[in-house]
Amino acid sequence: TPTPSSAASVVYKRQGMGGVGEALSPAPLLPDCGLLLVNPGVTLATPAVFRARSGDFSPSAVLSPGWPDAAAMARDLAALRNDLEAPAMALCPSVVEVLAALAALPGCLLARMSGSGATCFGLFVDAAAARSAARLLPQGWWREAGGLYGGGD
Repeated sequence: TPTPSSAASVVYKRQGMGGVGEALSPAPLLPDCGLLLVNPGVTLATPAVFRARSGDFSPSAVLSPGWPDAAAMARDLAALRNDLEAPAMALCPSVVEVLAALAALPGCLLARMSGSGATCFGLFVDAAAARSAARLLPQGWWREAGGLYGGGD
């Protein structure tokens, strides 16, 4: 029978997820950076996005074990794609608008859709830059800004 001390000693490891969530692998060490999540106030059903897409999924990405800073991470991630982005945009044109607005914000290093949408995110050099950028978005959009603190395992 597990005791409280043995239950408390469980070690959680960073995990990356690929495919449609079935492929797990060690996740890279993230640098400290700013993150801005934005939703235009619409819902987008995941099953509808999957039904709207066609073709094969891209192969799982091979990522660096870590990045020295947010700019390096953004450069690497810019070469990758979200296979659900095109069908999500077709079903919900607001996603296009949010991504364009994020990409145009001062200091945004990368703008992408999260999962199957409609929430999108922008990466920034730090939390302060993400919070400043959030104030420039349309008032009707939900947004949450903060920081990611990689730090290690």
